[in-house]
Amino acid sequence: MAIRKILVANRSEIAIRVFRAANELGLRTVAVFAEEDKLALHRFKADEAYQIGKGLGPIEAYLSIPEVIRVALESGADAIHPGYGLLSESPEFAEACAEAGITFIGPSPDTMRKLGNKVAARNLAIAAGVPVMPATDPLPDDMEVVKAEARRVATR
Repeated sequence: MAIRKILVANRSEIAIRVFRAANELGLRTVAVFAEEDKLALHRFKADEAYQIGKGLGPIEAYLSIPEVIRVALESGADAIHPGYGLLSESPEFAEACAEAGITFIGPSPDTMRKLGNKVAARNLAIAAGVPVMPATDPLPDDMEVVKAEARRVATR
């Protein structure tokens, strides 16, 4: 499916940079803004802008997956670019986009889950044959085993 309109689920300079790139590709852009950002520059750099999270604080507004999806559907956006931080590392957000029929511009939820956990990412690298630095094994979940190992190391 060709992308015609991108919603940027972020704010300020991050959003403006994505808008600029989208514009160079001939794509329409949609900004979201919290009440506190109603005069923020990113709101005016997009082709369309919608308030999200009415009654919420700015952090809660920008992190509200249902609100971002609502605006994407309302505006007719085919894709969502999360910028960085905020929702860009949320596999739940990527899944919500897919469920709404919207392209998520970023890694798949599975990739985020695998690489968002350092132990899982290291194990994946090892399985793929990527050289890794030597390290100790992760601590076990059983705290009694951890305490016993600590006692053993302390009595050396």
